[in-house]
Amino acid sequence: MDKILVEVFLPAGNSSYDVYIPLRSKLSEILPLICKVVGDLSDGKYKTTAETALCDRKSGIIYNIDLSAEELGIKNGSQLMLV
Repeated sequence: MDKILVEVFLPAGNSSYDVYIPLRSKLSEILPLICKVVGDLSDGKYKTTAETALCDRKSGIIYNIDLSAEELGIKNGSQLMLV
């Protein structure tokens, strides 16, 4: 499985984390993985909710969770944001 390294920014904590994600999995599968990793890396300070969304950090556009990272144009070095 191909994986890419992305930067995930948490605006509430003003912190960023580097996370590997699978390129061809749907975002609906990737989002829980990102939330788990970020929760672990933040020593439990980050808690996910049912409304958690993943978006492009620069534009703020919320990603469609029915598409894969590859289909959304997410690549190595992409900057994402959890809101």
